[in-house]
Amino acid sequence: AAKSKAIMRDVAELEELARASDNQPLVNLRLGVIPTVAPYIFSKIAKDLTMHFSGLNLKMREAITSKLIAAVIDGELDAAILALPTSEPRLREVELFRENFLLVRPKTDANKPVPRPEMLREMRLLLLEEGHCLRSQTLSFCKVNSAPKNIMEGTTLTTLVQMVSSGIGVTLIPEMAVPFETKSTKVSVSRFTQQKPKRTIGLIWRKSNPLSSQFNDVGALLKNLNKLN
Repeated sequence: AAKSKAIMRDVAELEELARASDNQPLVNLRLGVIPTVAPYIFSKIAKDLTMHFSGLNLKMREAITSKLIAAVIDGELDAAILALPTSEPRLREVELFRENFLLVRPKTDANKPVPRPEMLREMRLLLLEEGHCLRSQTLSFCKVNSAPKNIMEGTTLTTLVQMVSSGIGVTLIPEMAVPFETKSTKVSVSRFTQQKPKRTIGLIWRKSNPLSSQFNDVGALLKNLNKLN
């Protein structure tokens, strides 16, 4: 399996080298996006890229961070949009934007003070299942190394917000998701005032990819993805 992956990677690099040596505009792009970003900007990515790169054949895949990193390294994807840093020396990283996480609570908690990070550990905290970077980012903000015993899990942000709406607990979601996920739900959304949980979203690709300059152009084009208007 490892040998076949290496062969596939070599073939992908030869194809990339051919594309780069012809000095062609970007015509094919296999782009991965993490699940806590993809639903909110897929259409904007497609619109911005296909408008800028005429005739672009864009293929997008949604997957968790570890799978996207492996796919980029193995040459199955050209690039990916995910939370930085990856701490992977074979990848180049370009920051696209930063955004805050907001606290989602039941509607009945709307007038209560916003809890401090360590107080969230004592509440029923709703998290995405293992493998999602948002899970580890939330736990880090709450200053815990592992999930509290009274945690509940969901597979999507939609599920987490619906659970909050039912009064089951509280959760943190990225700001870009708020207009989509909290519409017509019985929840209140609050900003943290002092310590503000946030994430950095960026574009990654293999350092050895000869199309690196074109991916720099893609990164420059996508720097305002979180501006949804």
